[in-house]
Amino acid sequence: MNAALESLLKGMGAVVADGEVRDFGDAAAERAMMPAGSYVADLSHFGVLEFGGPDATEFLHNQVTCDVKALAAGVSTPGAYCTPKGRMLASFLLWRRAEGWRMLLPRSVLPATLKRLRMFVLRSKVMIADCTDTLALLGAGGPASAQALRECFGNLPEAPRGTLVPASAPDADLLSLPGGRWLLALPPDRAASAWPALARQLRPVGSAAWDWTDIRNGIAFVGARTQEQFIPQMANLELIGGVSFKKGCYPGQEIVARTQHLGKVKRRLYLANVQAAAVPGDELFGEDFAGQSNGMVAGAAPSPWGGTDVLAVVQRASAESSRVHLRSADGPALDFQPLPYAIP
Repeated sequence: MNAALESLLKGMGAVVADGEVRDFGDAAAERAMMPAGSYVADLSHFGVLEFGGPDATEFLHNQVTCDVKALAAGVSTPGAYCTPKGRMLASFLLWRRAEGWRMLLPRSVLPATLKRLRMFVLRSKVMIADCTDTLALLGAGGPASAQALRECFGNLPEAPRGTLVPASAPDADLLSLPGGRWLLALPPDRAASAWPALARQLRPVGSAAWDWTDIRNGIAFVGARTQEQFIPQMANLELIGGVSFKKGCYPGQEIVARTQHLGKVKRRLYLANVQAAAVPGDELFGEDFAGQSNGMVAGAAPSPWGGTDVLAVVQRASAESSRVHLRSADGPALDFQPLPYAIP
């Protein structure tokens, strides 16, 4: 995190650890207001890769699960970068800029993703840069968030998953996200001027509060503890527009396509609450699996209503017909809840 911006946020009460804003001094109060309140969050636990050069679009199209060539200007898309066996090394949000592309992904997997992508540039005219230190990332949501952002930046994107470059900030990006949320990527000096203005109308919250909004929207980002654990369909990525089955080859495409066309997605992502602490990578155990692990926690954040809300990748039969437990066959039971989209 930029030093001047970190100093500003600390002055606003931020608790910063490992370059990440954990909370603004009262994590419990932040959680309690999230379901109905309006908030602004520092997203320094994410980073951004930037792709430029004449071959950037072709290169990305041949590396990731989403249809990069078909993505219109002014729209973002989720997607994944996979191993040849179809296992996700990273999941991300991708959008186009006039000079190239930007990719948002968790900071914990960014260096390895960057290193691997650069291995395949070869003779392509592509430049890949880590912009994490030159961009500040903010998230906002809640009933008052749109008006607060308009007052700071002018117009907002109107389309679902829309993107725009604010006229008042040509070096920034403003994106609409599922669940009535917004993402801003802007230089640290602009972020430093925007924070006080936004905080007058929106409550500042930390990374866990923001992660909870992703979880409630059924969006699981691959982190360091869940790399190579899931194929995209296990994370419901194709259900939120992150996989194209019409494009050409990319690493893992054969496995991903075969799974889809044979209809053999045995594990799916489900939303649940568990009355215990949980973290991504925790194993899950179903009563119908005789003590064997039948899934894994893909995302987790403390719930405003107690316990932990999780995104659980589990056997469909277990989620639909039996109890699933955290970390052991007799561990705390998961209470499954509806996702904001349907699982076919």
